[in-house]
Amino acid sequence: MTMTPPAFQTLLLDVDARGVARLTLNRPDTHNALNAMLIAELRKAADWLAGEKGLRAVVLTGAGATFCAGGDLGWMQQNMKKTREQRVAESFELALMLRALNELPMPLIGRVNGPAYGGGVGMISVCDVSVAVNTGSYCLTEVRLGLIPANISPYVVARMGEANARRTFLTAKRMSAAEARRLGLVSEVVPTAELDAAVERELADLLQCAPGAVAATKKLVTYVDSHDLPTSMIYGADKLADAWETDEGREGIEAFFAKRSPAWRKR
Repeated sequence: MTMTPPAFQTLLLDVDARGVARLTLNRPDTHNALNAMLIAELRKAADWLAGEKGLRAVVLTGAGATFCAGGDLGWMQQNMKKTREQRVAESFELALMLRALNELPMPLIGRVNGPAYGGGVGMISVCDVSVAVNTGSYCLTEVRLGLIPANISPYVVARMGEANARRTFLTAKRMSAAEARRLGLVSEVVPTAELDAAVERELADLLQCAPGAVAATKKLVTYVDSHDLPTSMIYGADKLADAWETDEGREGIEAFFAKRSPAWRKR
């Protein structure tokens, strides 16, 4: 598979032969803190990834020893000097970037290579699966700075639940990797030397699955989480009928009875 991703100043993006993209936050000198350029480039990258046919998954990680230190304080200081309208616009760019990553049609796997604070916890929370090193620590630091975890809150609350979000948001409680897993923030915790192998295990499972069905299922989860049961029943019945009519649906059933691998399965 040959794809030519766009070039970035604050990101690294490449795609391997399996159709797995690796998206790396590349500001290690600032611990991959989010500034205006990184936010804009992440949104641009998400738009490119969403539009590329043949991509099966995206792995999100950070360069250096930190996953993401949250909002760049220099960027925040600059925003304090702007008009209210400009500050709202800057804040909304962050919201749009998080939504774009959250709504990628293919799974987003977090390779959490180190600590994450503030917006970095939000970046973990938009991942479908996240594997973290056991030495990492996590903290929603905003209230310590007199700020609020505004744009990341929908994703962190969805990931951890309201009760856990209240505790961690309101006290800026620092979490170990083990506690982050217990609270649902990360999916798996491993020693640093085993991080890549653990990510590859997630990818190995994913590459057995039909990409169109995975994308539809990702939308299904979002839909049923925000609708009542009767509405979700109607939606589910309609979408399953759609799935039976797709090339993937026909291929999957035919392959099962023929005792062969379907076309999308990677080994």
